[in-house]
Amino acid sequence: MFSNFISKKITIIVFAVLLSGGLAAQQHKREMRAVWIATVANIDWPSQRNLPPLLQRQEMRKMLDDLQKNKINSIIVQVRPTADAFYASMYEPWSFYLTGHQGQKPSPFYDPLQFIIEEAHKRCIEVHAWLNPYRVTNTENADINKEHLFYKRRDLFVRYGGKYYFDPGWDETREFLNKVVGDIVERYDVDAIHFDDYFYPYKVAGEEFPDDASFAKNPRGYAPSQKDDWRRNNVNMVIAELQQTIKSIKPWVEFGISPFGVWRNDTSDPRGSATKAGTQNYDDLYADILKWLNEGSIDYVVPQLYWEIGKKVADYQTLLKWWSENSNRKNLYTGLFASGLGDPEKDAAWKKGNELARQLQLNNNYPQVDGAVFYSAKPFLKNKQGLLDTLKNNYYKYPAIWPVNRNINGVAAIQPENIRVLKDGDEAYLMWDKVDGEDGNRIACYVVYAFKGKKVGDMNDAANIIALTPDNCLDLKTVDRKIKGRYTFVVTAINRYKNESTPTHGITRRM
Repeated sequence: MFSNFISKKITIIVFAVLLSGGLAAQQHKREMRAVWIATVANIDWPSQRNLPPLLQRQEMRKMLDDLQKNKINSIIVQVRPTADAFYASMYEPWSFYLTGHQGQKPSPFYDPLQFIIEEAHKRCIEVHAWLNPYRVTNTENADINKEHLFYKRRDLFVRYGGKYYFDPGWDETREFLNKVVGDIVERYDVDAIHFDDYFYPYKVAGEEFPDDASFAKNPRGYAPSQKDDWRRNNVNMVIAELQQTIKSIKPWVEFGISPFGVWRNDTSDPRGSATKAGTQNYDDLYADILKWLNEGSIDYVVPQLYWEIGKKVADYQTLLKWWSENSNRKNLYTGLFASGLGDPEKDAAWKKGNELARQLQLNNNYPQVDGAVFYSAKPFLKNKQGLLDTLKNNYYKYPAIWPVNRNINGVAAIQPENIRVLKDGDEAYLMWDKVDGEDGNRIACYVVYAFKGKKVGDMNDAANIIALTPDNCLDLKTVDRKIKGRYTFVVTAINRYKNESTPTHGITRRM
């Protein structure tokens, strides 16, 4: 008994040492590090409906500052939670969750999406505009503004589970959604359009989605026995059309989907995962994610892998492996459940140690994984079970550049020139000429590298990045690391396609 105890103890210690060493070694130069900012029901922002605009902006600035401090490089912000808008929409009313009354604009006026984009880009944080395609109400007694399309084209909407939705079966639904998305991409400097798992709504027991009228009017060759296939085709068509709409306006803007974590169980389809999930994207939400990945209709995927490692019905590792094998070279980010840490209603894995740290470590075994997205911003920033400490000391110790999207062909970034150091006593500034690019070659940020000594070192090592900045000047006193002694500096530019330029020549100075 005692020898077994000692053996187990040694095993645990060895595992901990290996884990620690693995953490320290796994630093990625290019990686998606994102959080979802949910606005529906005021989950993350603003903290309450009808918060004065000044306080809304203060809350957002503070959130962005904290995210930047923790080396998050992207936010996925919900701008259309219930067919309403957190921006000056041409087609839909202002959101209830913003002002407390659907259709009422902020007063004093400001445009939240424009503000968020400007503030995020100042911090070299991307903005992915998160929309829900079909949901119109989120509660059974929600008020809908009289100017809403709901009252102008009542035939396009259905009631299901006590809530209202666009009926995906109508051509006009797809046309309208393309207008909404096209309007955002045209008028706002977003980096991506993002949908989550809500396509056809999650099924309500004992109730059939009421789309008989649209199916009878618009069957497109499908027989009554093929109604599920028809529903999937409705979603397939809008996804393909949206990709074309986005790219026809701004080819560098990405289109990403964050589906429910199980495409299909292998008991339903031999191509599916070895899971026993009660819900399946393909069968219940009519979302054929695998088809979109294989055809390139979407640019990235963020499966919501909100289960722990070892869960019997949906094991994180099993699903991680499945998505890695089925992402078809599209960018793959794992959706991680920061809200679950310490939750008393969840399994023991979420209460001991840090389940997300274990999952991030596991991600490093799968080179197809290009990063992670945390749900959601508020619980992430609470540092539950020391998550932020783990990130700071290990996974997110250094800044990371966004991954290049493998589904998008982009031009090379323009090389910065004329790097120099200006010193005045204790003050030291690194400067270079501003790069002027157009469209997708506009500069998203500059990457500043610093190498101890007289030579340029490994530019693929994230430890050599000391800053990401939107400006062509860096106060060296503001960087995280102490720059003292002889250093060689180089700078590159990252354009909107996320391509990195040729570096400047190296400049060596004693600091």
